[in-house]
Amino acid sequence: MSVKVSVIIPVYNPGPYIEDCIASLLRQSLPDDEYEAVFVDDGSTDGTGERLDRLAAEHPHMHVVHEEPSGWSGRPRNVGTARARGEFVMYVDNDDWLGDEALERMYDYGVANGADVVVGKMAGKGRPVPLELFRTNRPKATVDNAPLIDSLTPHKMFRKDFLEKHHIRFKEGRRRLEDHVFVAEAFLLASNVSVLSDYVCYYHVKRDDASNAGFQRFDPVGYFTNLREALDVVERNTEPGRLRDKLYRRWLRNEMVERLRARRFLNLPEDYRRELYDEIRAVVTERMGPGVAAGLQPTQQVVAALITTGRFEDLEEYARWEATIKPTGRLESLEWDERGRLAVGLTAEFQLDGAPLAFRTEGGEPQLDLPFGTETADALRAAGAGTRATVDKARVGLVVRERSSAAEFYQPIDFTVDRVPVVRDGADEAAEADGGFRMVLRGLGTVDPGTAAGGGPLGPGIWDVYVRINACGWSKATRLGSLRDETVDKARRAALSGDPRRLVMPYWTEGHGNLSLDVDCATSWITKDLAPLTPQDATLADGALALPVPLHVAGEEAAALRFVPVRKGAERREVPAVLAPGDGGAVLTAALPGAELAGAAWTMELGVPSARRAGPRWTPLPVGVKVHADGRAVVEPVSVPAPRARRTGGRASLARRIMRRVRRAFAKA
Repeated sequence: MSVKVSVIIPVYNPGPYIEDCIASLLRQSLPDDEYEAVFVDDGSTDGTGERLDRLAAEHPHMHVVHEEPSGWSGRPRNVGTARARGEFVMYVDNDDWLGDEALERMYDYGVANGADVVVGKMAGKGRPVPLELFRTNRPKATVDNAPLIDSLTPHKMFRKDFLEKHHIRFKEGRRRLEDHVFVAEAFLLASNVSVLSDYVCYYHVKRDDASNAGFQRFDPVGYFTNLREALDVVERNTEPGRLRDKLYRRWLRNEMVERLRARRFLNLPEDYRRELYDEIRAVVTERMGPGVAAGLQPTQQVVAALITTGRFEDLEEYARWEATIKPTGRLESLEWDERGRLAVGLTAEFQLDGAPLAFRTEGGEPQLDLPFGTETADALRAAGAGTRATVDKARVGLVVRERSSAAEFYQPIDFTVDRVPVVRDGADEAAEADGGFRMVLRGLGTVDPGTAAGGGPLGPGIWDVYVRINACGWSKATRLGSLRDETVDKARRAALSGDPRRLVMPYWTEGHGNLSLDVDCATSWITKDLAPLTPQDATLADGALALPVPLHVAGEEAAALRFVPVRKGAERREVPAVLAPGDGGAVLTAALPGAELAGAAWTMELGVPSARRAGPRWTPLPVGVKVHADGRAVVEPVSVPAPRARRTGGRASLARRIMRRVRRAFAKA
């Protein structure tokens, strides 16, 4: 069998952080004889080389190459590529990991679409990853029709013949942005690039010790010298004009403008801030024509103009102003619909220093209300910076994020952008017709547990809910739920949803009160929701029990009822039950096996379908039954022990425990 994919992993002193990477490679759904992993040990001194030798001895498709230290990842990647036997090569960092089906899905997708490059959806654990690129699958992507240029890390799959044909290799030695040069050249020369967005293929991880190479402070002179090499790649492969300006804009925005904004800039030492600014200004004035900055968002254009005009002190003032701008969201409604989808109503806006962010109008046009005097404002206009507030293009996104992996998925949402007049100094609203206003976004989103994860179901675990605001060059996310309408608490309830059926529980996080979704009973919130039930809520008639429960069901759903003897000696009894729509929730009905329960008292447990358990998930009910010898049944209160405190991090908590054990093992080695 020919090798479909060769995974290339440069390795240098990762210690226990390599274990997740190794485990994910061994879990791949692609058969072992159809892929290989090539670990290139770049002179590790922490015992990793020996660890990899043992791995290779146990698994024939795992290989190790030992090299003298080169100082960076470029040479190990090139060595691994030369050694690779696969049709495609996939680059993975030694402290990251892959989704279990990543290689199989990316390979099949690339072959189906004739791709030279396959970009798989990424999730960032403490690290930023592209969001817009992965909103949808893009089988035929280019740098012009998709935001490919936003994804310049090498963690992609490349057809090996394509790399050989164009002699594409990583620059070697201790340097920065060698991946930008490599990936930009591949994007520009590829016959086709395919973006797979409906499955998380790559988990990009920030170490607990923050020792990833990308998190170390860099020498500005060397960094921007290397950045020019990436610009050279674009220059060699494009003509002057719109496309080149668009591609250059990525580096102006991400590597220059964004480094000089808000807390990211202010948290740097003062002398380093100046050095960074000077090097950025040199690149901007040397390589970036007016068409590059013109395509930025207004707030980014302001920073670019402050760079080109040499206004460092104004740049710091602007950073201090921006640092106080925060997003805020309010949960207005929460309701399950008849198809088992959760409708989420919300409002969102920006705040400045704790108060709603105000915009101003000038000649009927919305404008940024910047913290500058007339002289600086005139200089910005002269430099071509647009200060029009593009509130008409503002967007709000509803995002669910899996807590243990940080995988994010946008949900469908309809929204409007409203301008709410700001009344200043006691003026009435009529006097403010041409004055200030707030930008308020009002949205109604839908979370379908069966399709919310990029077209697939939400997996078991905890999914946190975020609102993301994009407007005027600000893109900021915040948790949703701590601010909420009083009606939401009354409407909140779990539902049986998805296929196969699982319990999906919207709940409030402890402490902050934010909205999260518990899929398949990862928490004990169902016990809390059932706790208020009393014997007076139950009805006994003709040997059947009916009990209203705070669950949403769209139609009749199969459930189960389990009777647990109060006194030891008797066996538990299970009977089928039905959950049907009722007033304010569902009604549980089940026939009592009277003869089997006679002469004893029983507590009861509700069993709801659980895909994770492949059977019912049992939850104690606060009511039980006592059945007399003659068959008469009485519903009685039952004291249900409070659920034990449990960690709700799922896989993340388990991973932390495993990591501690691995670190101890390394320390003893």
